[in-house]
Amino acid sequence: MKNFHPATQRWFADNFKAPTDVQEQGWARIAEKKNALLVAPTGSGKTLAAFLAGIDRIGSDDEQPDGVSVLYVSPLKALVYDIERNLRAPLVGITRVAEKLDLKFREPSIAVRTGDTPQRERQQQIKHPADIMVTTPESLYLMLGSRAAETLKSVHTVIVDEIHALAGTKRGTHLALSLERLSALNDADPQRIGLSATARPLDAIAGFLGGDRPVDIVDCSAPPKIDLTVTVPVPDMQNPPTPDMKNEKGGSILGELYSREVGRPEVERGIWPSIYPELLEAIRTNRSTIIFVNSRGLCERLAHKLNELAEEDLVRAHHGSVSHAKRAEIEEGLKLGTIRGIVATSSLELGIDMGAVDLVLLVESPGSVARGLQRVGRAGHGVGEVSVGRLYPKYRGDLLESAVVAERMNSAELDALAVPTNVLDVLSQQIVALCCRAPQSVEDIEKIVTSARPYRELSRTALESVLDMLSGRYPSADFADLKPLLSWDRNTDVLSPRRGAELVMRMNAGTIPDRGAFGVHMGEDGPRVGELDEEMVFETRVGDNITLGASTWRVESITRDRVIVSPAPGEPGRLPFWRGDGP
Repeated sequence: MKNFHPATQRWFADNFKAPTDVQEQGWARIAEKKNALLVAPTGSGKTLAAFLAGIDRIGSDDEQPDGVSVLYVSPLKALVYDIERNLRAPLVGITRVAEKLDLKFREPSIAVRTGDTPQRERQQQIKHPADIMVTTPESLYLMLGSRAAETLKSVHTVIVDEIHALAGTKRGTHLALSLERLSALNDADPQRIGLSATARPLDAIAGFLGGDRPVDIVDCSAPPKIDLTVTVPVPDMQNPPTPDMKNEKGGSILGELYSREVGRPEVERGIWPSIYPELLEAIRTNRSTIIFVNSRGLCERLAHKLNELAEEDLVRAHHGSVSHAKRAEIEEGLKLGTIRGIVATSSLELGIDMGAVDLVLLVESPGSVARGLQRVGRAGHGVGEVSVGRLYPKYRGDLLESAVVAERMNSAELDALAVPTNVLDVLSQQIVALCCRAPQSVEDIEKIVTSARPYRELSRTALESVLDMLSGRYPSADFADLKPLLSWDRNTDVLSPRRGAELVMRMNAGTIPDRGAFGVHMGEDGPRVGELDEEMVFETRVGDNITLGASTWRVESITRDRVIVSPAPGEPGRLPFWRGDGP
């Protein structure tokens, strides 16, 4: 740590025994201003490896730049807020140590920009930009196309977290072009740092991170320290018995569970009546447990059933359709011990700090080795700790897949991903955004686009066909209803935006499709509780009770795009559903 400020060195020594391998090797590359892909197991300090160098550089700099210095990009909004929260400790800690040592050190400021950030806060970020900006790929795209782009001209470090979750998708392709636009905006090319626990193949992901720049790979990956068991609680999955299940008061329910969805007893068939007692026993014998499922609908149903059997609020449901505020409340409850367990989807899969989790239960196969390792890694989230996981398949085909995935998880045989190439719809979207910022020549567009790894082999013919389409040169009259977004001056070879192009660009950010969900709010101007599928809203009436996040809400009114609710604790509620929410 010889390159760090004395206050940074002292703070680290006071809080950690020694740097981990990924920190030692990572800091060496970062100090040399090299682009780097840091790969290491969950809990090995990758995030601190990336951030501490940036914090130290900002605090040690006598001249404060008028803009953002470190840009952190995460695929999950939940992870964005978690990073912002966890950065407070080193930011405040190093500053206090500097004060005690009577050394000069400026405490870096931090800001968060996501779709949930209020407009007033966004305006403040433009007037008074923070040193560290924590954001998502979609919000970065919008910032590059707005006045906020001026605050990004001073970025010297870009950190892309959980890069494996982006590299093999169109969303990652979109981010790759945003990173090239960011580089074109800056006088000096920002240093790029990628973080991952399950990146394979490393060369492909390093290429995705750097584009046409060299990237050093710091591979500190190690065989996973996991205690994993595939559990089938019945002797014959084809003919599962109906167990004599007991509730907390000793009464027999014989597999008949009260169904709040329809308000009458319903016989629970299949393997579920045998799985519920196993899950309850595991939750009760551990301080904190996370149960992972593959869809939001099952997440809500399972949380509801477990609480019903336990006859107490034992677990809460945590998924992407629960608001950030409610998710944070649930996460904090597990850390403090006020909640014994969380039923979650991929919303808790990536590197969110959940404190000391004793056990992870997987109900159905995670579907991939990397996803399974990420989920089980939530338990024992610390250096050298063993992560304990139990996998419960739901049917015979699920058991077969679970066995294969579990075997490969133990040997860390990760699924190989492929970086998409020449994705023309994403290319069109980013070209329009680029031209809305300032008119661009075809050569300038080609230079920026082909610097990104997904478009390295894009032909000039393909590029010009996209530009033809965007500027209204269509192959036939069948396309006459399409509205051109760009004007192409063939004499100067410069493209500029047409009227309304900027609005179209802003209204269509990213590659995540609009699911047509209705926001759920507590009161007319109250906080957001979450969101519901439009089909469920159409089947819901004022006065109905619904369940969201394992809490019950009474519907007070339904407007054009939102559902207004009030709390209805203890009352039965209809379970929500979302179409197409599975993997």
